[in-house]
Amino acid sequence: MPESIAPASSIDAATRMGPVRLLVEDLDTMLTYYRDVLALEPIREDGATHVLGRGGVETMSLTPSAGLPAFDRRGAGLFHTAVLFDSEPGLAAAVARVAQAAPRSYTGSADHLVSKAFYFDDPEGNGVELYWDRARTDWQRDAAGRPLMGTEYIDANGYLEQHLTEGEFSSPVARASVGHVHLQVGDIPTAKRFYVDVMGFDEIFDMGTALFVSAGGYHHHVGLNTWNSRGAGPRAASLGLGRMDLVLPTPDAVAALRSRLAFAGVAIEDDGREITFSDPWGTRIRARVEDAS
Repeated sequence: MPESIAPASSIDAATRMGPVRLLVEDLDTMLTYYRDVLALEPIREDGATHVLGRGGVETMSLTPSAGLPAFDRRGAGLFHTAVLFDSEPGLAAAVARVAQAAPRSYTGSADHLVSKAFYFDDPEGNGVELYWDRARTDWQRDAAGRPLMGTEYIDANGYLEQHLTEGEFSSPVARASVGHVHLQVGDIPTAKRFYVDVMGFDEIFDMGTALFVSAGGYHHHVGLNTWNSRGAGPRAASLGLGRMDLVLPTPDAVAALRSRLAFAGVAIEDDGREITFSDPWGTRIRARVEDAS
């Protein structure tokens, strides 16, 4: 990959994350988890793929892929999909439903200063973060204006006692969408060259073993770490992450990203409405316009 890229703007500030596609072994079990436990609503079916979300916003798609090997947790791929709730009662209800239906899937929680998060593994071992953001005006910032993140203790039971409501638990209405995706990669310098220098995300925090990047001043849209995967090469076909989506506001924003990728020599599939490409470890990324299906 070239060390320098064409002088162009960063990725559009209105870029957000779209749905994550998972390749799954047992579709029925995974549908039960995401539909019945996390209360994501069925939106549509594309052949065998089931697309789920909230309020018409696509969050997760599940594609049956029996016969693929399990994801190697030491390799490149998905660390977790982070589902962002627009209210604390909505987050508390989702956490309570998972705790009731699959208590052993809980792996931890943290107050990250910008957000409050709870972590789980789905039935096939894919990481899931459920979280809520504090208002941007309440974020602490460094001298450059970038949001500061940390890891502080959350009393999960106390959180539920404070925020859980019967109405949200039994009939969820809180909006939920993919807030960020956290990936396992082989090394951070290569990840930075691709996601910052080529794609145009802004670097928010580089802690050496993990990198957090975003568009438009968000705390992070993509996290990248080597905690389990240091030295990993391109990933082989496996269950787990099939693709992550970026949703951009205009065709011009997609075209600008296409130009950056092409200048860097990244292979691109382009059907005129969306582009699909891979990061250095073979993770598939689709970029499309907001209203493209």
